[in-house]
Parts: sequence; structure tokens; C-alpha cells
Amino acid sequence: MTDGTTRIFTWEAGARIEVRNLGGEIVIEANVAGLKTLAGHLLTLARDGTPDGSHLHLEENNGLEEGSASLVLERCDDE
Repeated sequence: MTDGTTRIFTWEAGARIEVRNLGGEIVIEANVAGLKTLAGHLLTLARDGTPDGSHLHLEENNGLEEGSASLVLERCDDE
């Protein structure tokens, strides 16, 4: 919940998402369910009425595969 706005982030069954930091490049590897999950998360953040700065933390053992780098999805309406 941000500024009184509740957003629900849902996960597809069997979603697998791994994030790797290769120095100058970030790789997000996911199965079909994982890609649908990430797409849904981004669409949730893009919904009308979602406040600037709303974000979601994805980390190892919190949505991401073991050994993954942390990932933050954040809405930023500044130009």
C-alpha cells in the first residue's frame, strides 16, 4: 500500500525468475510463468492511480531463484 492505494502483485504457478549481474549487463532469465509474472508486476505498477515511487523488491528466496541479484521494479513519473 502506498498513499492509501493498494496494489496486489500476483505470481503465476511455477514461476521461475533468475537475475544475474554480469558487470556491464543485467540478465533476467525466466520461464513462461516467470515472464508472465514479471509482465503482470509491471502492468500493476503502470495502473492509473498508482503513485510515483511505488515499487516492488524481488530478492533471492523472495520471488527470485537462489543466487539471483536483487531487483527493484519502481514507478517513476519524473521526466
